[in-house]
Amino acid sequence: MRVHETLLAAGALIGALAAAQAAAAADAAALGLPAAAPDADSPLAERAALGRKLFMDRRLSRNGTMSCGMCHVPEQGFAAVEMAKAVGIEGRSLRRNAPTVLNAAFHRFLFHDGRETSLEAQAWRPLLAADEMGNDTRAAVVARIAALPDYADLFERAFPRQGLATETVAAALADYQRTLVSGGSRFDRWFYGGESGALTAEEQRGFALFAGRAHCVSCHTFGSYHALFTDHSFHNTGLGWARAARQGEVTVPLASGVETRVSVQAVAELFGAEPADQGRFEVTGREADRFAYRTPSLRNVALTSPYMHDGSLPTLEAVVDFYDRGGIDNPGKDPLVYALELDAAEKRALVSFLRTLTGANVDELAAQARAAASTPAFR
Repeated sequence: MRVHETLLAAGALIGALAAAQAAAAADAAALGLPAAAPDADSPLAERAALGRKLFMDRRLSRNGTMSCGMCHVPEQGFAAVEMAKAVGIEGRSLRRNAPTVLNAAFHRFLFHDGRETSLEAQAWRPLLAADEMGNDTRAAVVARIAALPDYADLFERAFPRQGLATETVAAALADYQRTLVSGGSRFDRWFYGGESGALTAEEQRGFALFAGRAHCVSCHTFGSYHALFTDHSFHNTGLGWARAARQGEVTVPLASGVETRVSVQAVAELFGAEPADQGRFEVTGREADRFAYRTPSLRNVALTSPYMHDGSLPTLEAVVDFYDRGGIDNPGKDPLVYALELDAAEKRALVSFLRTLTGANVDELAAQARAAASTPAFR
């Protein structure tokens, strides 16, 4: 009996230690972030786990080939880094770059044009988009899930008395995204945690530039207690305007390090004209919003190249150069975007600082998502 009691006590101690370690890891990953995500009162573990499974399941697309996790790739900072714009169902090129969904729970506006303000509403957009997951209706998605045996009882357990429904599909996906919280970066340890050695001297100079002469903080704001590095607003930097007005030639990559120039007219004749994109204007109809796009958070930015709404800037160095030049002049350019005249050392310091914003638990979140990847695309 005593042996049995000793084993039980040891098991309880191990469980308590594991729980304490998990809590400490969660606290570390939350450093530098708001205390709680908006509209999130500790989502139930079962709901989040169900949402993770849905997020990674290709069978939710019309032809069983696409999942949320194929444009928001866990190992790529929950973004897509291979191409400027992600590829959707049947190889269709999407109109915009796939942004990370890490810390999406804290955003006031979702998508580059801010057309949704809740994760529940956002969840249905890619599922029903003809060029993303290609489903015709919400009912078709629910019916598809109902026919999959490995989802039997999962919705009932996660949503008692509701079960599988359009509302619970969106709620599960939203609750999963609310768990994708990633702070505790080296910057957070230095700025909020008081760990003086967490940043190098060059990285600290980069932060001083970021908050000072380079005035990045005008749009990528931070506070005394937490930092999302976004003003939750929309700005015209000139990229959208330039793409809409583009004439002449474009660069086409042929192989690694090999590219050629092709006329815009020739590209349009072969592949069709590029879809129009007028940014926030498409949502509000306000002229002041034409070619304005949401300010992204800079958290985990080193993981999520290429950058900007169109993925046109391949590296952080290119982004810093773009803003150093003052963006692209156009009639609606935001007055906050102007030439900075930074020298080479200052640009390097800024990039070094931006690389300190990678969260402490990104690899862990990616591993959890990959472990949830469900059955093969075809059965």
